[in-house]
Amino acid sequence: MRVLRAAPLGLLRPPPAPPTPRRIHNRVQEHQKHFQEDNGLPVHLKGGAMDSALYHLTTLICSVGTCYSLWALAQASRPKKP
Repeated sequence: MRVLRAAPLGLLRPPPAPPTPRRIHNRVQEHQKHFQEDNGLPVHLKGGAMDSALYHLTTLICSVGTCYSLWALAQASRPKKP
């Protein structure tokens, strides 16, 4: 019975101190300069080699998917053999 009347331990402890704020360097202007410079590349390839690899992978996946869907449509349009 005494346990029920006692205050929970969590209420007796002081609240934790708030975390110290971190200084975050704002790099938006640096990125704007990088992506707006005129170097002949489209904006989706200005990020470097990883952007180029992802672009080419996406193009390949889309091409394969288009070819497969045309093949499946051609197969579906043929009459079934008895």
